[in-house]
Amino acid sequence: MKLTKNPKQERNHAYDAAAAIAIAGFASALLSVAAVVFKVSSPTVCVIVAALIYTAAVIAILVYTRTVIKRTFHAGGDVPDSILRESVLGVSFPMLICEKTTGKVIWYNKESGVLSGGTSLFGVTLDRLSGITLDDTLAEDGAIGECQGHVYNIRGKAATSLGKTFVILSFNDITELKTVRDDAVARELAVMHIVADNLDELAENEKEKYRRASAEIASILSEWAASSNGVLKEYDHDRYLCFMEHRNLEENIQRKFDMLDRIRDLRVGDSTVPVTVSVGVANIGGSLVEKERAAKAALELALQRGGDQVVVKSEDATQFYGGKTRTVQKRTKVRARVFTSELLMQMSKSSSVMVMGHRFADFDCFGAAVGIARLAKFCGVPVHIVTDFGDSGMDGCRSIMMREKEYSGVFIDKGQALDMVDSDMLLVIVDVNNMALVESSELVDRCANVVIIDHHRKTAEFESEPLMTYIEPAAAATCELVAEMLEQCLPDDTLTVGEANMMLAGINLDTKQFTRNTGARTFGAALYLRDAGADPTDVQELFKTSLEDFTSEARFRSNVVVYKGMFAVALGEGEGTPADRITAAKAADKLLTVEGVKASFALVKLGGTVHISARSSGQVNVQLILEKLRGGGHFDSAGAQVEAGSMQEALGMLKGAIDDYVNNQ
Repeated sequence: MKLTKNPKQERNHAYDAAAAIAIAGFASALLSVAAVVFKVSSPTVCVIVAALIYTAAVIAILVYTRTVIKRTFHAGGDVPDSILRESVLGVSFPMLICEKTTGKVIWYNKESGVLSGGTSLFGVTLDRLSGITLDDTLAEDGAIGECQGHVYNIRGKAATSLGKTFVILSFNDITELKTVRDDAVARELAVMHIVADNLDELAENEKEKYRRASAEIASILSEWAASSNGVLKEYDHDRYLCFMEHRNLEENIQRKFDMLDRIRDLRVGDSTVPVTVSVGVANIGGSLVEKERAAKAALELALQRGGDQVVVKSEDATQFYGGKTRTVQKRTKVRARVFTSELLMQMSKSSSVMVMGHRFADFDCFGAAVGIARLAKFCGVPVHIVTDFGDSGMDGCRSIMMREKEYSGVFIDKGQALDMVDSDMLLVIVDVNNMALVESSELVDRCANVVIIDHHRKTAEFESEPLMTYIEPAAAATCELVAEMLEQCLPDDTLTVGEANMMLAGINLDTKQFTRNTGARTFGAALYLRDAGADPTDVQELFKTSLEDFTSEARFRSNVVVYKGMFAVALGEGEGTPADRITAAKAADKLLTVEGVKASFALVKLGGTVHISARSSGQVNVQLILEKLRGGGHFDSAGAQVEAGSMQEALGMLKGAIDDYVNNQ
């Protein structure tokens, strides 16, 4: 072990060693003299004289030796106070000394006058002077503060004297350096991927209208890029790559990318469907390759959130702008076919498949899980569905499926699921893409291979990238997506009647009996399930409610708050039950029938969590509102769970989210 030496002790040891050498030499010489004297004098006199001479010589030699050697070791010696004082007073940068307890300046040098414009600094605190605290300056790299228009890197060093603690501050002027850095940041290139959302059908069926719409979009984008000093290039049909300096990107962020509104106002012929674009922006450092990859990921996120928006991916956050229109369904099934083929391959090489949905499962979640289980059985792989046996809302569905021999032992709870995890297991998550809302987040963390299938808009980036994702906000229900997948690969008569009924119930739930969010794909999926044996009469039996639930819904409607004249909020009374979540959703649906209500919310309290169900008439994006409360969903149907001690606290949080949404429109 290497020992740390004390310089002062080393010098003292050197003094003593030198003195010892000198004394030894002198003693030797003295003894020689004494021997000569001894021959001519008495022994007693000789000894006394020798002792006196020896003592005086030792003292003189010690003093002289330490003085001489101290000069030799002068480079490592103690610095006189006068030299230290002159050194501190003569530095060319500002220095202050502050009391640690009060933070007030008790001393400063003459260079510190620039910090206050020449006025006295005695008694002034650092935070008043520069906007930072003494504790900030004690960090390893100090802290950045501004005084009199100059920027300083301020470093602090604590020192204790006479029982008090002081902080010695040095100010390094970095104004010029910051100016150069800010200019470099402002010139940093941002990369954007831009794609037109809904021109596919026009390209296939109405070429003339497609060309006109495509040309108008290109014209608006070109004008926008030119006004922002950007470079725009079309690299494929209705797909663009844009480069823009950071300073110009910030201007567009301040304007909330108003070019989205100009494009949204375009109309193709007599169509009422707006033309929209999606934009992915990489506002990060690194190489152009890294920026292009990040921009592509941001564009994918924009599309997974329903399109008609800009997603800006920066170093520490992801920001969203736009998203004001409903998602338009597309007829193509190419993506479904490709995804299904890849999923079958992943299932076939897995040891087992685990299917899991969100907490407090509904018919869409349950039906999609059953459909994926059928896909796994088709691959000959063991499959289990993770469920909450304590949730009575799905008791009827589980009971129906467990009557089928194939589903004996398929349903397990999350504790059993965790015990069954292995490295080759495939976890398929359905009807949710927010990992905070899944049945078991611990199961997600333990599984290496995760697949996500969902129809809700994606709320944010995943902490851990899944193996595969199929997030399609244009779909009315997750069961619709799964039905399309099954139709691609299952032989006829493979899907059982029970499975078909569960999936049709999921589509019925999310489309409100085929009255909302329906398109050609929705009816196509329903037709496939009907051919597989699904019975609408049996499905309707699943939707029947008890008399208690019916009266509970009436209680929701009797306690309604109208906010800003167009947002209706129904508040559940007291502590609710799991069944009240479904009741709250029904109450939110009914509130939309009230004149003047553009969006409705129903709140129910379960323990320390308040569940919010939101519905929209089509003029308000409730998904953007509940995103601010870490929820999500669709343009006109969304949900959230907030930690709140009381219903009034949750109501205040909801009003704040509504205010943010209204102010940003």
